[in-house]
Amino acid sequence: MLKEGQFPKFMSFMQSDEGIAERKNIADLSKTIGTVAPDQRKVMFKIVVHDMDALHAFLNGSNQVSKPVFDAVMESYEIYELNQV
Repeated sequence: MLKEGQFPKFMSFMQSDEGIAERKNIADLSKTIGTVAPDQRKVMFKIVVHDMDALHAFLNGSNQVSKPVFDAVMESYEIYELNQV
């Protein structure tokens, strides 16, 4: 969940050189699929993670690169692990 009106700032960071570099440390970007709710307050990404600890750091504010942006734009987040059955 994003704070109201913060979607442009969130996407700007995610598409910036710094955001892309950090995301590459976490997941295979070529396999990332994203979507956004019509009100732009909810975003969802399906990603292929190769470093779960880095993913948590990226989202929870302990990553120095993402922390300033996520403190400003993030209301909450949830991580779901999908396994093939």
